[in-house]
Amino acid sequence: MSIALLYERSETDETGIKLTAQELGIDLTFIPFRKIALIISKNGFTAKTKGKDYTQIFQDTVVVLNRAQSKNRRLQAGYLMEVLGKKTINSSQIEFTCYSKLRTLLHFWKEGIPIPKTVYVPCDATDTLKSGREIHNEKDIADLLQDEIALEQGIVVKPDAGTHGKGAMLSRNREELVTSIRETKPSIINPVGITAQELVEKWFYDLRIIAYKEKGKTAACHPVALARSGIKDFRTNTYLGNTVFDAKLPPSIRELAVKCGEALGKGSEAWLFALDAMVNIGENKTVDDTELKSELAKAEAAFEPPRKVKADETRLRDFPSWNRKLEAAFHTYMSSEPYQNVKGIIEESIEKNAQGIVFHEANSCPEFWEHTRLIAGINVAVPLLKGAQSLI
Repeated sequence: MSIALLYERSETDETGIKLTAQELGIDLTFIPFRKIALIISKNGFTAKTKGKDYTQIFQDTVVVLNRAQSKNRRLQAGYLMEVLGKKTINSSQIEFTCYSKLRTLLHFWKEGIPIPKTVYVPCDATDTLKSGREIHNEKDIADLLQDEIALEQGIVVKPDAGTHGKGAMLSRNREELVTSIRETKPSIINPVGITAQELVEKWFYDLRIIAYKEKGKTAACHPVALARSGIKDFRTNTYLGNTVFDAKLPPSIRELAVKCGEALGKGSEAWLFALDAMVNIGENKTVDDTELKSELAKAEAAFEPPRKVKADETRLRDFPSWNRKLEAAFHTYMSSEPYQNVKGIIEESIEKNAQGIVFHEANSCPEFWEHTRLIAGINVAVPLLKGAQSLI
């Protein structure tokens, strides 16, 4: 019986999982899912690449760590494995829920978890008739959104299955809103309709929180969040180049994070999520923006060495050496005065405004080896692997 790591390409996180498994004494098998031909016929099931037969590996696998990065490929992989009788982390039902921001929010809302006010209109901006004539729905959709969310507060239109902040558009007047709706075309990241939310006045940061569960144990929330910060854009995703800090979480937020995980993982014995949350600060700031901008600029400069190491291609040839350089660079960054100053501002802000927390997204296959591990202090590979062990 074995645990298999299913992946598309062996990137930093996958290499980190392999290294962690070695340290924990866990034998992993590997399934490079993207390159395997899967054959189903009256003769049974086989799995092959051009140079290797993976059928026996599939047969011997009991639990699968589903790390396919493409959401659609991950959905297919999870469902396939479960049909073959394997257990997966996370389950295909979880993947189906987390694939969609709206489905995720519905689960949170049903359990009474605070979320941003959200409006979903299952109508595309433009309908094309069989005759070729186009019907434009932008203004009608805009009216529906404005009826529920004040434009002066800000309306964020976002793709239902988008990642890294891609396609998220902020509107503060009618013209911007109609344009945002018009630009939201049916696609793989936005299959149908328009999803919009109120702009949460999160000041300059949001939070990524890790919640997880092993079979037979109560769910847990890591006590430290990854705070992603930036003041140039309303989106604070690290993919856009923003700086990162650690932030201690008050018990009330940790309890809500566990409740989020339980809402999404209902029916599954083991799971792991990276939850995205915002604290609605409004005008309740702890320092003025001039001081904040100065500290953020200093922290950004201090973050430049870790950025350079992250981009170093030697990670592909000599991962252990690269990893040591990465850890040293992050240690120096976290020890710097600008880092500690911004961290202090964030933690004071969270403590003061904890009641304003809202959860808005969940990632079922989070990136972790760099920022989350070294800043928030949790190697996600550990609860992933222990969760898999608990299912055997």
